[in-house]
Amino acid sequence: MIKFQLGVVPPQVSLTYRFAIAAVVLVGFGLALGRRLRISLRDVPAVAVQGIFMFSANYYFVYNGTQFVTSGLIAVLFTSLVLINLINERIFFGAPIRLPAIVAGCTSLFGIGLMFWPEIRTLSLQDDTVKGIALVLTGAYMASLGNMAAIVNTRRRLPVVAVNAHGMALGALCSALFALYAGQPFIVDWRLPYLGSLLFLAIPGTAIAFGFYLMLIERIGVAKATYTSVMLPVVALLISTIFEGYRWTGMAIAGLIIALIGNAIALSTKAPAAPSKPD
Repeated sequence: MIKFQLGVVPPQVSLTYRFAIAAVVLVGFGLALGRRLRISLRDVPAVAVQGIFMFSANYYFVYNGTQFVTSGLIAVLFTSLVLINLINERIFFGAPIRLPAIVAGCTSLFGIGLMFWPEIRTLSLQDDTVKGIALVLTGAYMASLGNMAAIVNTRRRLPVVAVNAHGMALGALCSALFALYAGQPFIVDWRLPYLGSLLFLAIPGTAIAFGFYLMLIERIGVAKATYTSVMLPVVALLISTIFEGYRWTGMAIAGLIIALIGNAIALSTKAPAAPSKPD
């Protein structure tokens, strides 16, 4: 869907549209169901950090990196979020880095690499490929910083709808300010592929998906919730099998099995209680 967003409308402008629409949808949802939408001043900094890094900076780098590398490589690179989160949890919250978690992350990363090996082996580390890799990895790190803020917000028992609505609104604002600073025009591509992909990314891909993601963080912790980044390319290939005639090779099947084993290792291990730094 991100591919359909590139071309006519500058990436930062598309991000502004995406998260502004998502924020409006969440506010409407909250008002319709009588959900609490207010955030106290004490909680604004953590919500702002989550919004800026998870809903703005992260996607700025990924959108731009998508212009230089294949979607398969992006899937592999973003799986590194699993390992980045382990490191950042250690830095910010003093959580122990356990061997099973490292094994699970590396196993999953290796499995995803096998699934997309035909794309990866044709890459050349010349021209703009290295630039694209650096952009996507930077985006993954930005997403991890947003995840760290999400840990704080879930520990404070802040309502998911309120946090996401405010965070996405702030993310849209940051994207808009950057676009204005860069002199990017606020135009709209009125063709169906752009508008359809924009609405898909904004509503099910953002407003709904991130609600479920934060609920996962609250219930099982960010380390395990991050393994959704491993399942995303798996689901993508399953959809491609149905709609695009993707044919599974022996290597892809082996990669799928290995990635699922990595997930199973991660989800079957019980994390010890981690000390947390004061808010």
